Amino acid sequence: MQKIVIAFGIIASTQSVSTHIPAIAPAQQEIPAYAKWGQLAIKETASKYPNASIIDYLHEGSESKGDSTIEKFRLWLKDSDKEFGVSVKIEFKTETDELVNIKIQEI
Repeated sequence: MQKIVIAFGIIASTQSVSTHIPAIAPAQQEIPAYAKWGQLAIKETASKYPNASIIDYLHEGSESKGDSTIEKFRLWLKDSDKEFGVSVKIEFKTETDELVNIKIQEI
């Protein structure tokens, strides 16, 4: 019995074992509709707080207001040793994407 196990181990180790690992393509993510408004929120916040670094970003959702949509974002900034949050609300015409208003408020 011992010889069979040893012999099997030798045979198994001398055979070429080929393993095929299939390539996994990363799932393509769709760009969310609010992405361009998020970029604008970041740009406007950076302009208002030029000495601060934006260290985090969150899309809080959107709401309809008549013929407009309001996209809401929360950004977290760091300025020297101070960290603080900023709320950004961007209102635009739903049909045309025409910018109506941007409100930036420290929270």
